[in-house]
Amino acid sequence: MKLAFINKNNNKLSIREQCNLLEITRSSFYYKPVGEKPENLEIMKILDAHILEEPTAGVLTMQSMLLEKDIAVGYERVRRLMRKANIYPIYPKKHLSHLGDRKYIHPYLIRNLDINRSNQVWEIDITYVPMQSGFMYLTAIIDVYSRMIVAWGLSNTLSKSSVMLVVKQAIKDYGKPEILNSDQGSQFTCKEYISYLKQEHIRISMDGKGRALDNIYIERFWRTIKYQHIYLNPADDGISLYKGIMKWMIKYNNKAHQGIGRIKPVEKYHNAA
Repeated sequence: MKLAFINKNNNKLSIREQCNLLEITRSSFYYKPVGEKPENLEIMKILDAHILEEPTAGVLTMQSMLLEKDIAVGYERVRRLMRKANIYPIYPKKHLSHLGDRKYIHPYLIRNLDINRSNQVWEIDITYVPMQSGFMYLTAIIDVYSRMIVAWGLSNTLSKSSVMLVVKQAIKDYGKPEILNSDQGSQFTCKEYISYLKQEHIRISMDGKGRALDNIYIERFWRTIKYQHIYLNPADDGISLYKGIMKWMIKYNNKAHQGIGRIKPVEKYHNAA
């Protein structure tokens, strides 16, 4: 919604200054095509769709899946494109290539926790979003109790700064959660993220390695938005992508969900807040 306030013809403030004032990344306003060949972009779309159906699919599985579609791709190329699309299979392994600093990894706090109120537990994650020509990354935070999306943002990089903007926006709009859960990705296992949450007295929770269900609510949300909107409406540029997602998010938060007793997330959130 903030993008609507940016004026390209403003002679007093540059686009950078306007984005800084509105606390959004310039990549949400400008979209620069990512340097990948069209065939690689198509493969990334296929990989992204398949990981939703088979979360444990590794490089070899993906390679075989592509071959079944008559797409012959080498192991290293598949691995590179999976990393580019922020796709990591869920299974136990000695170490995760996308981990940040291990000293910032925190234990998982919400196993068997009775989640019975808004702002008790939030989950945050980042996902790849394919476009007509190129791709971006979507960060979102979901309130576990109500299933309401409390903040989201787009970026053309997997940057820590874009994650921090979403976290700060969520807190500004809805207050602080008691617990914020994430995976062990480098955007979350870094000094900036950890220091900020500690400063705000927010308890930090992180998925256990190889556990598919630890961040299950945001993972389910990715499946929903991709099948109901993103795959059906591939955007031409960053602005149209932003506007399309914004419209869909409003509908999502204000639509009754079976998983929460046919209640609208926004109503459940505010009635319990």
